[in-house]
Amino acid sequence: MATGVLVIGIDRATKILGLLTGASKSYAATVRLGQRTSTEDAEGELLQSVSAEHLTAEAIVAAMARLRGDISQVPSAVSAIKVGGRRAYRLAREGQPVDLEARPVRIDRFELLATRPHDRLVDLDVEVDCSSGTYIRALARDLGDALGVGGHVTSLRRTRVGHFTLDQAWSLDDLAKRPRLSLSLDEACLLMFPRRDLTAEEAQAAGHGRPLSPAGIAGVYAATDADGRVIVLLRDEGSRTKSVVVIRPATL
Repeated sequence: MATGVLVIGIDRATKILGLLTGASKSYAATVRLGQRTSTEDAEGELLQSVSAEHLTAEAIVAAMARLRGDISQVPSAVSAIKVGGRRAYRLAREGQPVDLEARPVRIDRFELLATRPHDRLVDLDVEVDCSSGTYIRALARDLGDALGVGGHVTSLRRTRVGHFTLDQAWSLDDLAKRPRLSLSLDEACLLMFPRRDLTAEEAQAAGHGRPLSPAGIAGVYAATDADGRVIVLLRDEGSRTKSVVVIRPATL
């Protein structure tokens, strides 16, 4: 049911994947109002079904607005969070109760694109921009609960992770026919982070992991040599830089 962008690193590119952990994400989803399921998606057991025909567009939009901004969200039962040493999604799929604590998330955009009747139910096509750690299944559940009819996700597509989008993605079928990279390591680093151009002396020092003078750039940034190759990912710390990941060690 879930499709979309998944960032995969190969060889040295695996070193930067951890820096994507906090990246914001975007989704396109269909939410069905009027039904609750055990997994908050269409694959779970149907727990309740009521009519949602009475819901107006105004009521739906108002409920969505209350779920934007900084909110507290109980993660979806179908999540990778560990409960007693086991993944929550495994417990949920086995029909076992899953008790998860609420956590802060941010919903920057929760937009209604279309409303479609489905028998006595209502399907909503929505788009979401959100912080890392947000569960769209939980958002659908909470929207349905706010409207008093329950809700779950029937389709879910991740359209963006940080700066990586569907435009740069290949399907598994495409890769099976013709294996190739969407981006080189240099391209990925320069897409993810601000750029700092180094002198030849700075590039050599950075390749050995030695600190440089700060650049005045907030957060992690990519430091490149005269040929535009990324030597290291740096962060300013006081009067010096700190190496976050050395992409091209001097010994390479």
